[in-house]
Amino acid sequence: MEDFLKERAFEEAIEEYLVNYGGYKKGNAKDFNRELALDTQTLLTFVKKTQLKKWERYVTIYESDAEKQFINRFNKEVKNNGLLTVLRKGFKDRGIDFRVCYFKPETSINEETVQLYNQNILHCTRQLHYSVLNENSIDMVLFLNGIPIVSMELKCQFTGQTAMNAINQYKFDRASRDTIFEFKHRVLVHFAIDLYEVYMTTHLQGSNTYFLPFNQGSNGAGNVGGKGNPHNELGYQTAYLWETVLCKDRLMEIIHKYMHYQKENDRMIFPRYHQLDVVTKLLADVKEHGPGKNYLIQHSAGSGKSNSIAWLSHRLAGLHDVHDEKIFQSIIVVTDRKVLDSQLQDTIYQFDHVLGVVECIDDKKRAVDLRDAINSGKRIIITTLQKFPVIYNEIQTNGNNFAIIVDEAHSSQTGEAAKKLKKALGNTEEVLEEYRQLENELEENTPDYEDKLVEELTSHGTLSNLSFFAFTATPKEKTLQLFGEKQEDGSYRAFHIYSMRQAIEEHFILDVLKNYATYQRYYKIVKAAADDPDIETSKATKQIARYESLHPHSLAQKTAIMVEHFRSVTQHKIGGRAKAMIVTASRLHAVRYLFEMRRYIESQGYKDLDVLVAFSGTVNDHEEDWTEEKLNKTKNGETIKESQLKEEFHSDNFNMLIVAEKYQTGFDEPLLHTMFVDKKLTSVKAVQTLSRLNRTMKGKTDTFVLDFVNTAEDIQAAFQPYYEATVLEQETDPNVIYDLKSTLDDFQIYQQSEIERFASSFYGKDEKNAQALLTACIKPALDRYEMKANEEKESFKSELSTFIRIYSFIIQVCRMFDKDMQKFFIYAKFLQKCLPKGESETVDLTDKVMLEFYKLEKTSEGSIILENSEGYVANIKGGSGRKEKKKDSLSAIIDKMNERFGTQFTEQDKVLEQMKADFAKNEKMVNAAKSGDRSLFKHLYEKNFIDIAMNRYEQNDQFFTSLFSDEAKLAFIMNMMQEVLYKDLKK
Repeated sequence: MEDFLKERAFEEAIEEYLVNYGGYKKGNAKDFNRELALDTQTLLTFVKKTQLKKWERYVTIYESDAEKQFINRFNKEVKNNGLLTVLRKGFKDRGIDFRVCYFKPETSINEETVQLYNQNILHCTRQLHYSVLNENSIDMVLFLNGIPIVSMELKCQFTGQTAMNAINQYKFDRASRDTIFEFKHRVLVHFAIDLYEVYMTTHLQGSNTYFLPFNQGSNGAGNVGGKGNPHNELGYQTAYLWETVLCKDRLMEIIHKYMHYQKENDRMIFPRYHQLDVVTKLLADVKEHGPGKNYLIQHSAGSGKSNSIAWLSHRLAGLHDVHDEKIFQSIIVVTDRKVLDSQLQDTIYQFDHVLGVVECIDDKKRAVDLRDAINSGKRIIITTLQKFPVIYNEIQTNGNNFAIIVDEAHSSQTGEAAKKLKKALGNTEEVLEEYRQLENELEENTPDYEDKLVEELTSHGTLSNLSFFAFTATPKEKTLQLFGEKQEDGSYRAFHIYSMRQAIEEHFILDVLKNYATYQRYYKIVKAAADDPDIETSKATKQIARYESLHPHSLAQKTAIMVEHFRSVTQHKIGGRAKAMIVTASRLHAVRYLFEMRRYIESQGYKDLDVLVAFSGTVNDHEEDWTEEKLNKTKNGETIKESQLKEEFHSDNFNMLIVAEKYQTGFDEPLLHTMFVDKKLTSVKAVQTLSRLNRTMKGKTDTFVLDFVNTAEDIQAAFQPYYEATVLEQETDPNVIYDLKSTLDDFQIYQQSEIERFASSFYGKDEKNAQALLTACIKPALDRYEMKANEEKESFKSELSTFIRIYSFIIQVCRMFDKDMQKFFIYAKFLQKCLPKGESETVDLTDKVMLEFYKLEKTSEGSIILENSEGYVANIKGGSGRKEKKKDSLSAIIDKMNERFGTQFTEQDKVLEQMKADFAKNEKMVNAAKSGDRSLFKHLYEKNFIDIAMNRYEQNDQFFTSLFSDEAKLAFIMNMMQEVLYKDLKK
């Protein structure tokens, strides 16, 4: 074979670049001490050259043994504290503080520190024989001052080998007993490289070694694409590794500011390529453009956002401009994830070795603590958005700049709390000056009450001293316009993308749509009441659907399917530790499901299955109040507190978790394998909910979803916009607010003079009488509103709500500087609060309808395929979303529901309403139920069940024949009906 086709040519190309352009010297493998896994002479040379006076003192202590003692001391410190810590902090011996390397300073002001950094000695050594047991060699090792920090195994497709061969070589031929491979003590990261792909690991554990992809993505880092690397016409497809990652400055930066050790799971973290890329690009853009710009980072679940935020926070806190001036006073991380606090604290301490760099304003602290943290210039502050409204007037910005990192950014950033965050931190003097110039008037000529109005206007739009960095996997249209980058075609896109598609293809997350089964429910409702009232169609339709979903027979059938699927499939996954989540439509559904599941599990005698429930607040069902803590108990009967639920669910004590809204977002449980969905899911909510399954762990190879409500087409439509890049095709036109205001004017409900008086009182200084004055300003509009027809009232309320919603968003995106519109906005918000809520007709169909037939049928099973294309979300539109209310007779509504959900039923599908009617004729049973005597009722029920069933035998012989021939089925129906009947007769 020609030499240029061999692996050797690959080695030579990497070495040539690193030596000529990467800041390295060519290393000599013979200088390596295999037993110590060090190039001791280079390490000693570096120390003597950079710390001569310290070395001279050292020699006076240890004399001729100084070199040997230094190496011994270095090895002991590395053994005790880890190589990464020794590289960053150095070590002491007999009071002498030695450094084994120097990192690049943040600024170039101190020439001595710059010179020390330049004296680091980096070697690139090929074919390093590392073992005292044999002559095995590593293709390439990178040394920092004689210490091996990076190893590389290279493979060449032209010789029939790939990076997978290199990975196997690391797993099976690189013995951990060789000093160079000792975790935390020598080489910090290992790369398996071929002509097209790169993989890396920080811990060699034999066959258990886990290599992560270290590729850019098929279209380059930060862009839409899948796994792999983009085409490189001018060189190797993997050249980015040695040209942009392993070159001296970048590798030293990674060791200094990115790598860290996670003690809780014994892991050394080396940034994945997209994480390194996003932080690098964000820092460069801020350095070039300064503060005042917004950034949207669309990174998929499983992309390591917590680490990305930690690194970005730390780097922004130390970022200086071209004049060596610090750019930001404080970095404020806005999040509701408690895990970020401990992670940031621990990670950043490893970089700075200083306690208190991160200030967390959690639930135990007050808003004033946030104020004090900002005013005292704390470097990194973690808080929730809700704390800003309390203290925004008390923050002293003093012209400082702030970086605000928003974790899981969504439209909540357009609310009042977000505006007050801007007002608290914004450089209002600058905006005031802009306002003055625009109005061409001096501040002293502005009426007093307008001072507050102008202050409100200064929080609108972007502010030059605030930079927002918003992280999300599922950006909505508002998020894209608020934080995204406007393109030449008018669309908005994220600054940096790590797509769901790439994360799945690189196996960082699992594809939750790969095993997806849907069920269609069919049912027939009959009218149980003699009358046939006219009822509002939409409300009646919802009530009938709710009645069906909560019907005991519906819950019982779905419960049986879920529990049996869990026992036959789910519980055997992930080494027998897999868990399931049941997503329900309401808190009442969650409570009813819990009781039905416990009843079913007990009736079947299953001892290896237990269920928890998660919901907020209190649920009243059958005149009894239920809370999460009241329902969740350990096997010993002890109450499981809300704070303990996640830990209990993770343990081996519980297998299934029923949820209502709770835990559908931000819940990371890698053991979660199966999800049963009994709730309508759309758009972002569908993606966030189902993504609870996608976390990877050892032994977890797939996931499963069983959906009783949504179709495969529904789920595909929800996921598609977020599979690659999410794009806002067109921004919202700010002038839409004038159209909306004009529509509201046409109702002739308010007058301009009333708005002016309201604004004067609201922004004025007479706070004592403000409430009375504001009330008087609103009253005329309320009187005119009451004179309108009902239809016009509804229309006005709807248009007013639309105006308030869209104006609130518009002013976050741009500055309007329209005093009149701001006055009207304040007036409109209070008018909306004062308008009568309206007596909405309540529809209760409990005693008017009856479920006659019910049937569940599987409609699809397999993968839901997403297209490799960008997804578009619509811009925010004005106009009323009000729909005309229709009324129909109850029988007509029932007919329409049956037409939609009906099918060909058999007697076996018939719900046993006939039997229930027979039981209701038994006076003793009715009295037992009404008196609450469960034991008597149970006795009478079991005594009469067979007789009543036999009486119905002739009418439904096929069904009852199958019932009496199947003991399990008979027991199931008896148990199911007993509780239902007891509750019905007790009423």
